[in-house]
Amino acid sequence: MSELEIRTRDDRTAFLPGEELAGTVSWQSDVEPRPVELRLFWHTEGKGTRDVKVVENISFSVPGRQDRRDFRFQLPDSPYSFSGKLVSVVWALELVLVSSGETERLEIVMSPTRAEVALQHE
Repeated sequence: MSELEIRTRDDRTAFLPGEELAGTVSWQSDVEPRPVELRLFWHTEGKGTRDVKVVENISFSVPGRQDRRDFRFQLPDSPYSFSGKLVSVVWALELVLVSSGETERLEIVMSPTRAEVALQHE
């Protein structure tokens, strides 16, 4: 079993569209963890078909069994994080040890207010 961690700068989890999202990832694995990837993505939750969009992917070259790497993403302008009655959009970072399939996920919020947009239910 491996240990994986995602840490954003200042442990922030709420961001503005277009803002820089930076931090570090680390892992400790019993086997060679090749390859290791960090994905910035959003997905929908709720009723209907689930949509997933990987916005950007970083592949870490020559990862060691125990390693720590810096990362930096430029967030896009949309879609905003939101929660509705039927569907929600959730942003996240996911660290993946591809060879073993092990993952660690950190959910983030991206909107003009740095808060999830709550759609009104009528």
